Amino acid sequence: MPDVTSRPSPYDWLPQLPPLDLHSDDVKDGSRLTSPQLSGLFGIPGGGDRSPQLAWSGAPAGTQSYAVTMYDPDAPTTAGFWHWAVFDIPAEVAELAGDAGNGEDGSLPGGAKTLRNDAGLSRFLGAAPPEGHGDHRYFIAVHAVDVPSLDVGPDASPALLGFNLFMHGIARGVIMALYGH
Repeated sequence: MPDVTSRPSPYDWLPQLPPLDLHSDDVKDGSRLTSPQLSGLFGIPGGGDRSPQLAWSGAPAGTQSYAVTMYDPDAPTTAGFWHWAVFDIPAEVAELAGDAGNGEDGSLPGGAKTLRNDAGLSRFLGAAPPEGHGDHRYFIAVHAVDVPSLDVGPDASPALLGFNLFMHGIARGVIMALYGH
């Protein structure tokens, strides 16, 4: 299998934005995902489908909200695979607890909205690349946004959210982690 880490980041094709300082107690940049962030729902033994704890700082002036996404560009599709898409996170929020993406009421900050991922679930879905397909890259990103609410309906796709982030993103922090089995 080719080394996926030598492939360009999907963010390389977008305008460069100032960096947000993004940290996680659960996932480190360049590391391998562990059981909590793997998908038991998609048959990975021990997978927890738990969104990672995330904390960020360094947002530029003008930040009015945040969005959080997790995307696998290496999925065997022509469009990759969106695992998580949350937006309209209030600007005063600078951290999401582990498992905040479980889809239960009250798990995300007030006002935050979750779109259906590419599996059709309105929640975080852990990594589950096809067996034998090699490592996949999982890009966990926090986007600072220049409007308090993005014009994205509840039935929109994460790709449409990405299009809106292209127009309204003013900073971005990214953690890339790997998983394959």
